[in-house]
Amino acid sequence: MQLTVNGQPQTIGDGATLEALLSALALAPRRVAVERNGQLVRRADFAQTPLHEGDCLEIVTLVGGG
Repeated sequence: MQLTVNGQPQTIGDGATLEALLSALALAPRRVAVERNGQLVRRADFAQTPLHEGDCLEIVTLVGGG
Protein backbone atom coordinates (compact mmCIF):
# COMPACT_ATOMS: atom_id res chain seq x y z
CA MET A 1 0.00 0.00 0.00
CA GLN A 2 1.07 3.60 -0.54
CA LEU A 3 1.60 6.02 2.36
CA THR A 4 3.12 9.45 2.71
CA VAL A 5 5.86 9.64 5.34
CA ASN A 6 7.30 13.07 6.12
CA GLY A 7 6.08 14.30 2.74
CA GLN A 8 7.63 11.42 0.76
CA PRO A 9 5.84 8.43 -0.82
CA GLN A 10 6.44 5.14 1.00
CA THR A 11 5.30 1.62 0.16
CA ILE A 12 4.59 -1.06 2.78
CA GLY A 13 2.75 -4.37 2.69
CA ASP A 14 -0.99 -4.58 3.21
CA GLY A 15 -2.07 -5.06 6.81
CA ALA A 16 1.06 -3.43 8.24
CA THR A 17 1.02 -1.65 11.58
CA LEU A 18 2.79 1.51 12.58
CA GLU A 19 5.30 -0.62 14.49
CA ALA A 20 6.08 -2.57 11.30
CA LEU A 21 6.64 0.66 9.38
CA LEU A 22 9.04 1.96 12.01
CA SER A 23 10.93 -1.33 11.86
CA ALA A 24 11.12 -1.16 8.05
CA LEU A 25 12.52 2.37 8.36
CA ALA A 26 15.03 1.20 11.02
CA LEU A 27 13.59 3.61 13.59
CA ALA A 28 13.43 2.72 17.28
CA PRO A 29 9.89 3.23 18.60
CA ARG A 30 11.24 4.68 21.85
CA ARG A 31 13.04 7.45 19.93
CA VAL A 32 10.22 8.81 17.76
CA ALA A 33 6.96 10.71 17.91
CA VAL A 34 4.38 9.90 15.24
CA GLU A 35 1.39 11.79 13.89
CA ARG A 36 -1.01 9.84 11.65
CA ASN A 37 -3.52 11.80 9.59
CA GLY A 38 -3.16 14.79 11.91
CA GLN A 39 -3.54 12.80 15.15
CA LEU A 40 -0.71 12.04 17.57
CA VAL A 41 -0.30 8.28 18.11
CA ARG A 42 0.65 7.14 21.61
CA ARG A 43 3.81 5.05 21.68
CA ALA A 44 1.91 2.31 23.54
CA ASP A 45 -0.43 2.03 20.52
CA PHE A 46 2.20 1.64 17.75
CA ALA A 47 1.83 -2.17 17.58
CA GLN A 48 -1.98 -1.98 17.42
CA THR A 49 -2.25 0.90 14.95
CA PRO A 50 -3.06 -0.44 11.49
CA LEU A 51 -1.97 1.56 8.47
CA HIS A 52 -4.31 2.18 5.55
CA GLU A 53 -3.84 3.15 1.92
CA GLY A 54 -3.23 6.89 1.67
CA ASP A 55 -2.33 7.48 5.33
CA CYS A 56 -0.17 10.54 5.91
CA LEU A 57 2.43 10.19 8.65
CA GLU A 58 4.84 12.62 10.20
CA ILE A 59 7.65 10.96 12.13
CA VAL A 60 9.96 13.01 14.31
CA THR A 61 13.13 11.46 15.70
CA LEU A 62 14.04 12.48 19.22
CA VAL A 63 17.69 13.42 19.60
CA GLY A 64 19.48 13.97 22.89
CA GLY A 65 22.47 16.15 23.33
CA GLY A 66 24.30 18.24 25.75
